[in-house]
Amino acid sequence: MAYEVAAPKYVRLAQTIQSRIEDGTYAPGTRVPSENQLVQAFGMSRPTVVRALELLKRDGWLESRQGFGTIVRGRPTVVEQKRRRGRETLERDESQTPGRLVSVDRVSVPARVASVLGLPKRAEVLMRRFLVEDEGEAVELVSSYFPAGLVDGTDLGSSEPLGAGIREHLEGRKKVRYDHVTERVSARLADAGEAELLGLPDGVPVLSVLVAAFDAAGQALQVSDVLLPADRQELEDTYRLN
Repeated sequence: MAYEVAAPKYVRLAQTIQSRIEDGTYAPGTRVPSENQLVQAFGMSRPTVVRALELLKRDGWLESRQGFGTIVRGRPTVVEQKRRRGRETLERDESQTPGRLVSVDRVSVPARVASVLGLPKRAEVLMRRFLVEDEGEAVELVSSYFPAGLVDGTDLGSSEPLGAGIREHLEGRKKVRYDHVTERVSARLADAGEAELLGLPDGVPVLSVLVAAFDAAGQALQVSDVLLPADRQELEDTYRLN
């Protein structure tokens, strides 16, 4: 049985600050509120605030500037790169991708996926989990969830790697048409099974790219949770010094 474990307070705070950077509340080049202000605003302890800020600095969202405080850098390059993960996830040929199909199971839909698929809690879905490797090192764990009614008549329930991308396979077998994709990037701690597959030490967070694919009517066809070890992501940015 799988359990949904709430992310630690510092991870949730980091996600909130990240969302405010994304929506422009904290604009690039401006200072984020001080530690004292964040403690008061969110009712969290100073150590929690400090850990959240350090996580965002490490991932490239913030930087410390002497004499200025903590400054917003904006969306890091690594997150822009994650925006391509959606297409890669939909079009990946498992049989030609270095790595392995970890599991294919009927599971209760995770809470973070149920709302996107428009399903009630504990509804049954099919999950395909694929571990992508690079020279023997785990670099990406993709857990894809499909409504039970969409699986019949397809090979999604097979324990063998698909010889085509999921999009191509479903469009060919079910006559559905993928229209648009949304992606939500966040940081969280991996659960025990995810951490073991990715070879993560205790306390190392992951970047989660939640990819949701829809048809033209807005019906969700699949949701994929793409996990990337945060300690193996390279950040690169170029900016002008004023």
